[in-house]
Amino acid sequence: MSAKEWSRIDAEQVEIVYRFLDEYPVKLGAMARELGIIVKLSTLKPGISGHIRREENGQYVIRINRHESRERQRYTLAHEISHFLLHRSEIDRLGEIEDNVLYRSGASEQKEYEANRLAADLVMPHNVVRSKLEECGPLASEEVIDFMAEVFQVSKAAMEVRLSTIS
Repeated sequence: MSAKEWSRIDAEQVEIVYRFLDEYPVKLGAMARELGIIVKLSTLKPGISGHIRREENGQYVIRINRHESRERQRYTLAHEISHFLLHRSEIDRLGEIEDNVLYRSGASEQKEYEANRLAADLVMPHNVVRSKLEECGPLASEEVIDFMAEVFQVSKAAMEVRLSTIS
């Protein structure tokens, strides 16, 4: 994994997450359930991609905007799982972290940056992307990006950024 945030996550949770990172596309919903998080597709306010909240009963719930593309929903889910893994005390203090379409929230910019980096590792695991990239052979750059984005069910823009960190 490439994000330095991994060292800040509880070892038991890292073990749970790692069980999902060898397959693609990564089963983020199953990962969330294993971590004890409920995930719901919801109609959210305009411009809101998702949020994570701690309910009164102590249960963490992620809501993802049902009106966004599947690729966007997957990245948002990875981003919110990352907040759970990295910023639970912040969620508890604020009641929730709500992310707009630019993945900005009431949390600090640093926390959003951390969640974005870890989310990229969750949805596009570095070693799995590298391995799949080697299988591609001599495809043109645009073809590789299109193919890899489809395989990992992420946007072309997200895959382009990920590939730039690998090669």
